[in-house]
Amino acid sequence: MDCREWLATNGLGSYASSTVAGLNTRRYHGLLVAATKPPAGRMVLLSKIEETLVCGGQRYELATNQYPEAIHPQGYLLMKAFRQDPYPIFTYEVNGTQVEKSVFMVQGENTTVIRYEVRGESDCLLELRPLIAFRDYHGATHENGAIDERFESDGATVKMTPYAGLPSLHLNHSAAEVQAAGYWYLNFEYERERERGLDYREDLFNPVVLTFDLGKGGAATVAASTERRPAEAAAPAGGGTLLARAAGQFVVERGSYKSAIAGYHWFGDWGRDTMIALPGLTLATRQFDTARSILMAFAGCVDQGMLPNRFPDAGEAPEYNTVDATLWFFEAVRALASATQYYDFVRKNLFDIMADIVSWHEQGTRYGIGVDSDGLLQAGEAGVALTWMDARIGETPVTPRRGKPVEVQALWYNALRIMQDLARRFGYPEQADRYRKLGERARDSFTKLFWNDKAQCLYDVVEGEARDDSMRPNQIFAVSIFHQMLPPDKAKAVVDAVERDLLTPYGLRTLAPGDPRYRGRYEGDPASRDGAYHQGTVWPWLMGPFISAYLYVNAHSAEARAQATQWLSPLRLYAGGEGLGQVPEVFDGDAPQRAGGCIAQAWSVAELLRLTVEEGLE
Repeated sequence: MDCREWLATNGLGSYASSTVAGLNTRRYHGLLVAATKPPAGRMVLLSKIEETLVCGGQRYELATNQYPEAIHPQGYLLMKAFRQDPYPIFTYEVNGTQVEKSVFMVQGENTTVIRYEVRGESDCLLELRPLIAFRDYHGATHENGAIDERFESDGATVKMTPYAGLPSLHLNHSAAEVQAAGYWYLNFEYERERERGLDYREDLFNPVVLTFDLGKGGAATVAASTERRPAEAAAPAGGGTLLARAAGQFVVERGSYKSAIAGYHWFGDWGRDTMIALPGLTLATRQFDTARSILMAFAGCVDQGMLPNRFPDAGEAPEYNTVDATLWFFEAVRALASATQYYDFVRKNLFDIMADIVSWHEQGTRYGIGVDSDGLLQAGEAGVALTWMDARIGETPVTPRRGKPVEVQALWYNALRIMQDLARRFGYPEQADRYRKLGERARDSFTKLFWNDKAQCLYDVVEGEARDDSMRPNQIFAVSIFHQMLPPDKAKAVVDAVERDLLTPYGLRTLAPGDPRYRGRYEGDPASRDGAYHQGTVWPWLMGPFISAYLYVNAHSAEARAQATQWLSPLRLYAGGEGLGQVPEVFDGDAPQRAGGCIAQAWSVAELLRLTVEEGLE
């Protein structure tokens, strides 16, 4: 059974997703998972459709489900082919009759179109039984008496509102007959959720049966939507490279601006992820207006010199609990200006906000974030984790990294140099000189405090007199970032150490295997997975900064570029094969590196694209 997972999106944060076999293995799977407060408030409205092909009096079930100790029906056995070009297309064959099913979303609408075409000589009927959930995408539905089983039908649309206060579902269709059903299907099992130690059983409700008379070479269409509309819709065009199409799935609307979903299925738009991913998602794909819109969206939410870390699903106030997202904002602005020469846009819309951010960091802001007497940036309070290594078990951070994390210093220095360059360009020499002095003070302190002479690399965190010598990938940013502080010999030593201890075919490990805290498998219940998240688990996005650093210290030689291209090959092959056009969030630290976490992660895709375009690695 092919349990690779496909994904279709609509630019609002909504999606459709399941497995190639048609078997929902996650509570996040569904044919219409609608963002009710774009790009947040996602709800699984239409979970799936039970499909029965009736030919010559014989009934053939095309669906596949997992129940306790049973796979029923087993429609995957009738599947002959699957392709994604660019949306999922499934081909089933029954006694010489082929049924081709396609699934795609309409851009800018909470609408998923499911279309069936029959090829062959048989006269066939198609019965479709939509199964609805109507619940938050993190939850599960169970049989209940509160559901309103009533529906409205006018021959072209079936409308239902199962629960007060939730959106209505419109099944816009071309069916010949609509019949009431009113049955609960009980005890679906979602294997991926069982493996993750979460609630993995669900009941789904079937309100109606739609019957289509396909005839010879006929077709059937259902457009599941939050609005009434024609059943037929234009399918999205192919166009673009595989990774460029993948990148487009993350860009979403947030009010009048754009933002970026961090990962599917369960992440919203995060400040850190968005800023890191912006160059690859938008600049490498020449979506320059989208890049400007994203920067404006987040700039408008800066508070006390901090970029939001996360916009919650339910639409509450943004969360400001990150030290590095704000600093990645500076690099995203620099990348946009460098790629487009949109300096006038930066001057009019962003420069004053960026200057205010620096001032807040000088005087101090939330969570102990502020410049120390040595010019470096310190951060942290008990019980919080402010860097990208932010996993928690209960209320306890796994890697608090309190003090002066190495990548934060690299990003802080880079931000100061960016401000120096912009102030000079915009005719503010006194400001430029102030940023220069701040940067020089940080640079002079950095190597003295962070160089681990014994290991010939950088400490991960410095706090007072304490030095954390954990071998982690965070030090690579001290070499990969645009404005970097290390002399050439030390930069080369850092890259060599990271290559030796952390490089895998799919990215960098978050901790060296020789460390007693190392966890080589990302698996089990939430506590187990969070305990491994940054303690050995491989992150594909880190391949981007590693290769940029590797090319830099090797002067972008032909040999280095050939090696870098070879290192990228497994990730590219994964995206074109098992990933069905996407790159996941993480892989296991130990071989064989199995994919884990989100099936599609923005910065994983973005860094591959950035390397392809910016570094010219085809």
